[in-house]
Amino acid sequence: MAKSPPKVSVECPHCGFKQMEYVAAKNTLCRQCGKHFVVAGERFEPKPNLEVGGVAAAPSLLRRFEVLWNRPRITSVACFDCGTRQELNSAASSTICPSCSVHMDLRDYKINTAFSRAIRTHGEVYVTSSGDLSSSSVVCRSAIIEGKLRGSLHCIEQAEIRAPVKVRGKLTAPYVLIGKKADVQFFRQLQVGSIEIRGRMSGEILAETIVLIRSTGSLDGNVVARSISVEKGGTFSGQLVIGQKTLEQAELLPDAEAKKPQPDGETRRPPPHPYGLPATS
Repeated sequence: MAKSPPKVSVECPHCGFKQMEYVAAKNTLCRQCGKHFVVAGERFEPKPNLEVGGVAAAPSLLRRFEVLWNRPRITSVACFDCGTRQELNSAASSTICPSCSVHMDLRDYKINTAFSRAIRTHGEVYVTSSGDLSSSSVVCRSAIIEGKLRGSLHCIEQAEIRAPVKVRGKLTAPYVLIGKKADVQFFRQLQVGSIEIRGRMSGEILAETIVLIRSTGSLDGNVVARSISVEKGGTFSGQLVIGQKTLEQAELLPDAEAKKPQPDGETRRPPPHPYGLPATS
């Protein structure tokens, strides 16, 4: 008869109830209060009993480093639907939201061919140079783009572009990094929290905070941002609007100037910009 896997006693951090769980378990539900918690039982490997000349030797520095590196790490994720946060072992591939019971994917995806399925994961999406991401809806924690992006990609934390590409899809992220080797052309408006440009980029940017162009960077396109910084050696060519995303022409002028009538008795309004950006004086 096969032996059953060994179990250990774990304690619920919410109500203090103790229950038996398998040693390999990463997380579980309390059988008393029903709340989710991470199984934090310590699983240390037995120390090797090395002897040198009859005297036990301490583990080497490399061995100690391996033990620390392989120790399970805890990460925090938020539910896509209700926003409830929970702590999970970094080795977990999926979980269930303890509040709304929605399944959450935690896996990383590497795309090296044509890919059109929807993705919603707390992991990383890596589009290789031979990859073609045309999904209409992709949500991930972070993304690295070296291939084609023709669909819609939303990153919770950041997106990085490392190679010369033409982005025909929609990209949104709190932070975007254009690498030194990148030569990127965006066909649609790029909506970001902030962006750092170290390579070449052309396209329209809508940033909530700052656009940073490094000494090796080059930007050709229109920008609406809270601020912009161009290091010595960096270049920028295009129309720039500094302020809120919904700035109107009257908000860019002093009140007295905005209310002052024109000689012909009519207030002149600038023609609409072809890119939909507010005009500057």
